[in-house]
Amino acid sequence: MIVRQTESLFYTLLNNEWMGSSSGETVQIYSPDDHEVVGEVPALSQEEVAVAIQKTADAQELWAAKEVYERSALLHRWAEELEKMTDEIGEMIHKEVGKTFSAGKSEVERTAQLIRYTAEEGLRTHGSFIQGDAFPGATKKTKAIVQKVPHGVVLAISPFNYPVNLAASKIAPALITGNTVIFKPATQGAISGLLMIKALVKAGLPEGVVNVVTGRGSVIGDFIVSHPLINMITFTGGTATGQHIAKKASMIPVVLELGGKDSAIVLEDADLNKAAKEIVSGALSYSGQRCTAIKRVMVVNSVADELIEKVKELVSKLTVGKSHEDASVTPLIDQKSADFVTSLIEDAQTKGATVVLEGIKEKNLLGPTLLDHVTEEMAVAWEEQFGPVLPFIRVENELEAIALEKRNQYGLQASVFTRNLENAFAISDKLNVGTVQVNGKTSRGPDHFPFLGVKNSGQGVQGIGRSIDSMLRDKMLVLNL
Repeated sequence: MIVRQTESLFYTLLNNEWMGSSSGETVQIYSPDDHEVVGEVPALSQEEVAVAIQKTADAQELWAAKEVYERSALLHRWAEELEKMTDEIGEMIHKEVGKTFSAGKSEVERTAQLIRYTAEEGLRTHGSFIQGDAFPGATKKTKAIVQKVPHGVVLAISPFNYPVNLAASKIAPALITGNTVIFKPATQGAISGLLMIKALVKAGLPEGVVNVVTGRGSVIGDFIVSHPLINMITFTGGTATGQHIAKKASMIPVVLELGGKDSAIVLEDADLNKAAKEIVSGALSYSGQRCTAIKRVMVVNSVADELIEKVKELVSKLTVGKSHEDASVTPLIDQKSADFVTSLIEDAQTKGATVVLEGIKEKNLLGPTLLDHVTEEMAVAWEEQFGPVLPFIRVENELEAIALEKRNQYGLQASVFTRNLENAFAISDKLNVGTVQVNGKTSRGPDHFPFLGVKNSGQGVQGIGRSIDSMLRDKMLVLNL
C-alpha cells in the first residue's frame, strides 16, 4: 500500500505509517484563489478503507484501558505540537480553503485551546450510583453502578470551512473518552487535516488509535458510514449529506451539525449602529461560508431604511479580492458554489427585489450583494446561500418575524436586536432554534458552550462538554447483595 512520496502528495495515516493508495490514484485539491493545484491526497479504495477501520477497531480496547490522565496528557502534547506548526498549517488552510493567512493561523491557535480544554474537561467525567430501595418493591440490597464507557470506533467527518478546528472538536473528545477514530476530512481541506494529525503523531499517538482515510465520496462514502465496525458517527456538513448519513448509519449514535438559515431580527428599539456592525461581521466573515452566518435580516419596517443604509456603509468599506491579498471578502470555495449564489441573486431580482449594493462577479469571487424588499416568493429568503449575499425582509412587528422564522426549515441560531431584554426573552421562547443571540451575531463559539441545531440544522449537541458526553454511553453494573 505504500506509494513513493512526491512533493505534492500528502499521505493518509495507517497505524502511524504515512501511506498512499496501492493504485496510485489521487484526488487533486485546487486553490480557491487561483485554481492552481495545492496538492493531492490518496484516493483510497473500499478495501483499503476496510483495513484502516479494522486496525482502528483492533486498537480500541487497549486505548480504552489507558488511564484517563494518560489520554489527557497526549492531548496536551498534541496542543503543543500543533502550536509549533501554526504557520505551516495556517498557510495550508490559506491555500486550500481560501482563508487569509491570519485567519488560518487563528484557527490553529483556537484549536490548540480547544484540545487543552478537552484534555482537562475529560478528567471530570463521572458515573453514578443508584440505591435500589428508591423504587417500591426493591431493597437496599440492590445497588446499581452506572459506568460511562466509550462507544468504540468513532467516524469523524469534517467540513471544508474549518478543516482543523471542526476536525479536532470531534477527534479530541473521542480520544479523551477512550474511543479510537477513523478521520475522514472533506477533500477540500484534507491536507490541513492531515497536517493536524501529523502533530498528533509527533505527540506520541499510539498505533491505530487514529487512522485517516481520504478519497472520493462516490467510492468510499456509503461504504464507510455503513461499515459494521463503526460504532458512532459525528459529521459536519451539508444537510442533504447529513440526512443521507443518518439513513445509512443504522442503529448507531449519530451527531450531525448541518446547514442553517440564521436570521437577524431587528426591532424598532434596537441600537442600529451595533446591529449593523454585528450583521456585517456575522454575514460576511469568510465570505458567508459558515453554517452560523447571518443569512437573512428581518427588520421592522419603521427602522429598515436606516439600518440598511448603515449596513451598506459598512459593507462598502470591505475589501474584495484574493485571500493572499488579505481581503475582507475572498473567493468562494469553488465555481459551483459561486454559481448557486449568483442564481439566488438573479432569482430575487427577477421577482422584484431591490439591489442596494451589487458585488463584482469574477469566476468564484463574488463581492457582497445587499438585497432589499425580499419576499417569501424568492428562493434567497429560504435557501442557505453560503456566500456573500444578504437579503433584507421587511416586517411590521416581531410577531411577523417570529411567524416567518417558524416556517424556516432550518433551526440553528437566530439573533434578536433590541434594548428591551424582557422582550428578547419573550421572543427567544418562541423561536425554534438551537441558540438565540441577543444583540450579537450568530456564532459557534465559545467552544465550551453547547452548540446544537434543530429541524434540518442537526441532531445531537456539541461543545466540548457535550461532545465528551456524546462519546460515552451508560453501562450498568447491578449488585444483588
